[in-house]
Amino acid sequence: MAVKLRLRRMGKKKQPIYKVVAADVRSPRDGKFIEALGLYNPLTDPHTIEIKEDRVLYWLDNGAQPTNTVKSLLRQQGITLKRELGRKGLDAEKVEAEMENWKKLKEASSKKKSTKKKSKKQTAEEKTVETVVEKKAEETAVEEKPADTIVEEKSEETVVEKVDSKVESKSEEKEITEEGTTEVKGAASEENEAKKE
Repeated sequence: MAVKLRLRRMGKKKQPIYKVVAADVRSPRDGKFIEALGLYNPLTDPHTIEIKEDRVLYWLDNGAQPTNTVKSLLRQQGITLKRELGRKGLDAEKVEAEMENWKKLKEASSKKKSTKKKSKKQTAEEKTVETVVEKKAEETAVEEKPADTIVEEKSEETVVEKVDSKVESKSEEKEITEEGTTEVKGAASEENEAKKE
């Protein structure tokens, strides 16, 4: 019988809690298992892992194969490191010293990561505050613009529009005939055409 160390899903919908179990390969994920070895709760911050080291080491020594996820959990708890150090033939004291050193390094790296995350959050918040302040400054600058300059700008635009419209109307009203005289288009030009004929 092939034994695997794997997770068994429990808990409510969208609130999973996993039990680490030793189970036959042929049994379904949430089906029967041989022995419960611990719990894994991914919803807590940081996630909670409770594993019985002695039972996991027993099953690993007897040929049980952990799944990738369980292997990752065992690494996070330091169980795989402890097993490797035991296989090398180190004394129990040396193994414990190595485990203490590993725990200190792990705590230091987790503190470093948490401070890095906090600093990133602070810089992101500062950037958003700066952009909000800049937008407000721009809005106040637009509002503080003197009324005279706004009126002058509008009057210049209307003058330009009036000049453009006059040029267009003049070009439409006058037309040079074959004889070289200019005639006004519209009702008067129709009367002139009727007279010529």
